[in-house]
Amino acid sequence: MSDDPASLSNLRDLALPNPVPWWPPAPGWWILAAGVLLAGLLLAVHAIARYRADAYRREALRVLDALEGDIGKADAALLAQRMASLLKRAALAAYPRSEVAGLDGASWLAFLDRTAGTDRFTTGPARRLPDLVYGAAEGGTDALREIAATARLWLRTHRAPASGRSGWPC
Repeated sequence: MSDDPASLSNLRDLALPNPVPWWPPAPGWWILAAGVLLAGLLLAVHAIARYRADAYRREALRVLDALEGDIGKADAALLAQRMASLLKRAALAAYPRSEVAGLDGASWLAFLDRTAGTDRFTTGPARRLPDLVYGAAEGGTDALREIAATARLWLRTHRAPASGRSGWPC
């Protein structure tokens, strides 16, 4: 080694700092993790509330399955009455009583079409439901199968208004 400070023989490797540790994370990662957990919690609460709010829908579909099993075995007028009653109960569970309870005949069928976004109740096969309920129509078995399919469609697709019944627990 020479005493000359400019001599290349005096060069040494650079002293590197220690690597950045993985733990504890920076504050930004803590904030991000808290946000993700909060979002997951809110989604879980919303999913649970929606599941509970749709209990009437699941029950109505179970009852409709039982009614479909009775087609051809029981009286067509009686089954039509039960299907109409099932649709009315489901509508009363999803919509305000003041909007649903007084509906009958063509206005009831129009309500079902409007809330499901279809025309199967007013112009389709289910338009015969009021006639079958009162025993005024023939061809009950085939008509009941079509009505049951339309009722199933309504039960699966109708959406209640957002005001007051959003599915959120508060």
